[in-house]
Amino acid sequence: MRISRKLVGVGVLALMTGCSTLSSLNPFGDKEKADQPAKLVELKGTMAVRTAWKLDIGKSQGYQFSPALTGNTLVVASSTGAIARVEAADGKQLWRIKTDDELSAGVGTDGNLIVVGGAKGKLLAFDMDGKAMWDTQLSSEILSAPVVSQGIVVARSIDNRIVGFDARTGEKKWTVQKAVPPLTLRTAPGMIVAGSDVIVAQPGGKLSALILATGAPRWDVEVGVARGATELERVTDIGGAPVLFEQDVCAVSYQGRVGCFDLATGSARWTRELSSDVGVAVDQRFVFAPDDKGGLNAFTRDTGNSSWKNDKLSFRRLSTPLSYGRAVAVGDYEGYVHFLSREDGTFLARAATDGSPIVGTPLVAGTNLIFQTQNGTVTAIAVE
Repeated sequence: MRISRKLVGVGVLALMTGCSTLSSLNPFGDKEKADQPAKLVELKGTMAVRTAWKLDIGKSQGYQFSPALTGNTLVVASSTGAIARVEAADGKQLWRIKTDDELSAGVGTDGNLIVVGGAKGKLLAFDMDGKAMWDTQLSSEILSAPVVSQGIVVARSIDNRIVGFDARTGEKKWTVQKAVPPLTLRTAPGMIVAGSDVIVAQPGGKLSALILATGAPRWDVEVGVARGATELERVTDIGGAPVLFEQDVCAVSYQGRVGCFDLATGSARWTRELSSDVGVAVDQRFVFAPDDKGGLNAFTRDTGNSSWKNDKLSFRRLSTPLSYGRAVAVGDYEGYVHFLSREDGTFLARAATDGSPIVGTPLVAGTNLIFQTQNGTVTAIAVE
């Protein structure tokens, strides 16, 4: 039995038992009305934002895709099998290919190789011109975007098997099998490279640091601690990808905690109670984390003290946020991007994309903020 979130990154949680489902937003089915998303009010923004360009890459089909930045270009993908490389400044398409496989995860790149995951567990690698280099089969479905660094590709399948491959040949170099709790979110906990290590978000609310070259363990730490009497109450999984800032690794878990941890040892610098199924944003001063009720929270990065909370976006299924300049930006289930003051959480501006949920992790590319929606629109928003 597994908890399965139908729309990854949108906050819909379902318990799969045969053909029945149980929504986390409405745990009593028809007996109790689900919480309603907050209505947006007219905003007199104090910051100018505009749409710099848009690109249709294809629908996500319930998977989570995030653009990858390499130099002055972006690589984007969708479940339709489309992969494209575009100029980050103006969205000009350099090339576009269509794979024979339905894709379920991506994009990973180191500027020399592009890797994506297939819905049937195939890992596919391409050069920077879109030419197929190699592919290999993993043990099960790939939901987390692979990473590439220092000649190694790391991919993780849904059975929590983490595998390192030679980036040039696709040869398997190492395998690490991690335990899977009885119930987990069907989500895409991410991975990041930190020096000679890869930091892997785990089901069960754990972070693991593995040596990139060999897969040997460096440290493990619990971000979320399972609580409660039932397996359902004890579900805790990392939301989104961990974020590296200087010597801190920061992350958040569902039904768990948000916190920052020492990169070298994994020891906690601070943790605070919070539940989220999407990732955090980190800058010099703050850690920003949406909670599962739609509040956006700001914590001081050095101590974890609460700085502010904006709850005016309740139950709008917020995305992983993004810190940029004087603002923190966060997407929602209707494709809006909300810009809030990083100092006090007041609204500064709002921008629309295509009306569908923003499910991928956004990124900064020069002066543009890049968001990808469930319907496959990649939107660059310029802050002026």
